[in-house]
Amino acid sequence: MILNINKPVGWTSFDVVKKIRSIVCEKKVGHSGTLDPFAEGVLVIGTGKDTKNLAKITNHEKEYIGSILLGTLTDTLDIEGEIIERKAVPNLSEKQIIKTLKTFIGHMNQIPPMFSAKKINGKRLYELARKKIEIKRKANLIKIISIDLINYSNNIITISVVCSKGTYIRVLAKDIAEKLGTVGHLQNLKRIRVGQYSIDQSDTIENFQETWKLSEV
Repeated sequence: MILNINKPVGWTSFDVVKKIRSIVCEKKVGHSGTLDPFAEGVLVIGTGKDTKNLAKITNHEKEYIGSILLGTLTDTLDIEGEIIERKAVPNLSEKQIIKTLKTFIGHMNQIPPMFSAKKINGKRLYELARKKIEIKRKANLIKIISIDLINYSNNIITISVVCSKGTYIRVLAKDIAEKLGTVGHLQNLKRIRVGQYSIDQSDTIENFQETWKLSEV
C-alpha cells in the first residue's frame, strides 16, 4: 500500500512511520524521503511489499513552499536553531530578488548541512552537530528545476521551488540570503508535491486512522 500522508509540524518522518505501522499492524513500513520536524507536507509512505516501490518514488522531483527570514543565521539553518550571526538586510526590490533566484536554476553542487539525518560512517550528522563536531561532507549534485518568488515583506522571502532528490532547502535558503548580501534561515517549509503525489490529495494521520478503523468494521 502506498499512502500520501500530510506530515504535521513537530513530527519526525519516523514518527509518522511508527504511527502508520501501529494503525495498519504492518511491520514493514517506510517513507520516500525525510522531512525535517519543523517542516510539513507530503510524506509518501509504503507498507508491506510496496516498500520496494519507495526507491523509485524517492527519485521523483519535489516541490516546496518555504519562507526565508533575512538578517539572522542559525546553526541549523532553520527556525529551530540558535542564532549565530546577524547582518543588516539591504534595501531589496522584488525585481532584484527574482533576478537572484533565477541564478540558482540548473545543476549545482550542494554540501549537506551538519544538522541533517544523512549518515556518514554510520553516524547521523545531527548527532555529531549536537556535540559541536563538524566533519567534511561530500557535495551532492542537485538540480533546481524552477524557483519563483511568491512574496517579499518584512525581510521575509516566500518562494516556491521544484527540485531534484537530495536538495536541502535550508542550504538553498542560506545561499540565497548570501547572494542578496545578507544572511538568512528557513522560517517554515511545506512540501507540496513528490512526483505525482500532491498535497491536495494527501491525508492527515487522524483521517487515515479513522478511515482505516471503518474499513475494518
